[in-house]
Amino acid sequence: MRVRIEVNGEQHVADDVWEGESLLYVLRERLGLPGSKNACEQGECGSCTVYLDDVAVCACLVAAGQAHDRRVRTVEGLADGDRLDPVQEAYLVSGAVQCGFCTPGLIVATHDLLRRNPHPSDPEIREALAGNLCRCTGYEKILDAVRLAASRSDGG
Repeated sequence: MRVRIEVNGEQHVADDVWEGESLLYVLRERLGLPGSKNACEQGECGSCTVYLDDVAVCACLVAAGQAHDRRVRTVEGLADGDRLDPVQEAYLVSGAVQCGFCTPGLIVATHDLLRRNPHPSDPEIREALAGNLCRCTGYEKILDAVRLAASRSDGG
């Protein structure tokens, strides 16, 4: 089947997509967008989190056909050209990036949280990121990054 998807503001077409193929596979292997990571393929780790029509989803759980004629925004699409999104910048400044495997999903989940709640409490941050697993950091630097991004969202 042919799948048309708007990804990060650009129209893309993927041909010969088989019906069980995931959106994650299409993004990474067919469209050359490696930001979203392929880890568990069961929606348990969050490393493949993207926006689908402005809703954060695990791309590994979305069949490619379900994304036909819809909008996808990946971690690559958060930046404005060479200018990183404030959430991406906060992760770098805070040292929240270790091996980097979980980072794209955590960044998208953080971005989504701050869109909905610009000044979350620590329990709200933990709840919002609970679907994202990291094996390197112990999460403290990640929490620091979210707090920093939140503090910068109001210029403070």
